[in-house]
Amino acid sequence: MSYKKVILSEFGGPDVLVVETVTEVPEPGPGEVRVKVLACSAAYTDTLIRRGIYPDVKQKPPITLGYDMIGVVDKVGDQVGHLAKGDKVAELTILGSYSEYMVLAAEQLVQVPEDLDDLEALSLILSYVTAFQMLTRLAGVQAGDTVLIHGAGGAVGNALVQLGAAMNLKMYGTASISQHDDLRNLGCEPIDYKTDDFVLQMKSYEPQGVNAVFDSLGGNHFKRSLKVTADRGTLVAYGSYNAASSGGLIKDFLLVSLWGLLPWLPSTAFYSIGAWHNKHHDWFKEDLLTLFKWLSEGKISPVISQRMKLEEASRAHGLLDSGQAKGKIVLMVGL
Repeated sequence: MSYKKVILSEFGGPDVLVVETVTEVPEPGPGEVRVKVLACSAAYTDTLIRRGIYPDVKQKPPITLGYDMIGVVDKVGDQVGHLAKGDKVAELTILGSYSEYMVLAAEQLVQVPEDLDDLEALSLILSYVTAFQMLTRLAGVQAGDTVLIHGAGGAVGNALVQLGAAMNLKMYGTASISQHDDLRNLGCEPIDYKTDDFVLQMKSYEPQGVNAVFDSLGGNHFKRSLKVTADRGTLVAYGSYNAASSGGLIKDFLLVSLWGLLPWLPSTAFYSIGAWHNKHHDWFKEDLLTLFKWLSEGKISPVISQRMKLEEASRAHGLLDSGQAKGKIVLMVGL
């Protein structure tokens, strides 16, 4: 039986993503299962891998992108006792999910409760686990703490705001003015990043600084974020949108790591979900299951802005590159 997947033929722009038909579906080995992919995300992180500037991925083209997926177990290999054909599963794949079928290690998969919407469950794997781990495991925020969220209208930013609301945090968020009403509805005080100086704004709101700042913008922006972080607060850097655009992602990582060693500065940390997933997969499973529970209880409500076909992966990347993607893009594979 043949199947389709999207191949990254070389590092470059969206046009290097090519749909290919493979003549035979992969077979699971011992400890593995074959998964029929239902949906995956087209994420900003995928564009960094496509351009060859994402430090956590060393593989070279031709490769298949796809940082996460939700799917159904299609065939079970030997020595797998806890999964059966038809089980719905999720995983942070890092690579490979722009495909109709995948073979994955059974122990890595997280079972998805049947009562959850497939696309909402998918939305939790990358953006919400990232947000949850930064809030709880890195910044260690508690109810009533103050936080500043940069890019509060983006995929991870929106997840931070929704989780912050569920955790009763006092929130401020930088975003375009078109997103301000949505932020206010979630209890987040908006700051227009185009017209307002967030440092001046935050000095007036929180003169002593906030307990945590979440900054994905990189470069000099990190330095400005430190100015509004409380003495015993934490600056959490992740993503580095501007640095990635200018090729400075490694520099940002080293800079934040150095700041973390200086005792007169607030605590700093650089978060990478790929690195954390590899080092602490038990945390990933635990946190994703917690988020599935919160979703089932109505504490969070993921926002999906666009649904596209797997064959439209190149167009999805074009939207991500141009900044026209407002919210999460989902690639529909087996749905």
